[in-house]
Amino acid sequence: MSTQETMQPLMKTPLYDVHVQSGASIVDFNGWLMPIQYEGIIAEHNAVRKSVGIFDICHMGVIEVNGPDALRFCQYAITNDAGKLTDGKALYTPLCNKNGGIVDDVLLYRFGKERYAFVVNASNIPKDTAWLKGLLKGFQAEVADASPRTGIIAVQGPNSLPLMEDLYGRAVETLQYYSFVETEICGGPCVLSRTGYTGEMGFELYFPREKAAEIWALIMDKGKRYGIRPIGLGARDTLRLEMGFSLYGHEIDDTTTPLEAGLSWTVCLDKEDFVGKKPLLEQKKSGLPRKLVAFRMLDRSIPRAGNPVRNMGKVIGKVTSGSYSPSLSVGIGMAYVDSLYAVANSQIAVNIRGKDSFAEVVKPPFYHKKAAAKAKK
Repeated sequence: MSTQETMQPLMKTPLYDVHVQSGASIVDFNGWLMPIQYEGIIAEHNAVRKSVGIFDICHMGVIEVNGPDALRFCQYAITNDAGKLTDGKALYTPLCNKNGGIVDDVLLYRFGKERYAFVVNASNIPKDTAWLKGLLKGFQAEVADASPRTGIIAVQGPNSLPLMEDLYGRAVETLQYYSFVETEICGGPCVLSRTGYTGEMGFELYFPREKAAEIWALIMDKGKRYGIRPIGLGARDTLRLEMGFSLYGHEIDDTTTPLEAGLSWTVCLDKEDFVGKKPLLEQKKSGLPRKLVAFRMLDRSIPRAGNPVRNMGKVIGKVTSGSYSPSLSVGIGMAYVDSLYAVANSQIAVNIRGKDSFAEVVKPPFYHKKAAAKAKK
């Protein structure tokens, strides 16, 4: 069988035609044909920071967990504490394997004591579904992939609040961070969630997949008065990097633990047994061989994923994500380095195209909205 015959066809979201008609540049993103940019990454990035942007995230997955043991199952599957969730609340958590490595980083939504849903990364939908189903033994619960019937749109930026108020009324103001409500849009059901991946005020909407184009058009129309812009993957990446948010396949994967990745706040080692608990306890006791750090370049160079990180000529790590920061006008990045060198305010060297450029290790996030606003006055 030839390579061509074994290649899987690239997938399209229900908004693919909308992106093409809008003049977006389309790329292969983990097997999905997705918009990388429309008018330009910097312009789109600034639109989210200053006004409002709309994102197609229909490629992401939704996996439902239902049954009498849904809560107990979720507690076992995740490192965070599902027990602190009440109806209408969500939390961020890793799913770990038995070695403590991260299967995926997900959002867990609680709809009721016997009804939960995981929102997972696009590239991991089949893997996560199989992983969760493999953990079901001994639990009265069912796991089902709801991704094929679910559409998701994100609306992010300071003007996302008045835009959502135009759609749902002033009550939207009372929706707290990491909370959600079941409502309607375009004559169909919708979950409106106060979540996002940009560090800005924002919302994510979950709805029947066939409604995607209609809902996108409605939000774009309502958002004209607020300066709404469609946003591609390029700006989505610079926005999340400015906040120091990890991206699966870069900062985290099956070989990295939440403790190494700076996600210890998502690991409840004092709760009952969960997948990966023992190796994580052992790692915490023995110490971390490496840590994820954030760094800011001290010159005009731009770091990229894969760049070696050095100290006194010795390779001490590798860049996982790097880019130009449109908000700060400087190169920023994240890297795993030997723990000895993971010290805030210290300097490291990033080897870019064979030349060492110096950077300062900083505490994330890089971008602070209040500080940025003050600097502009």
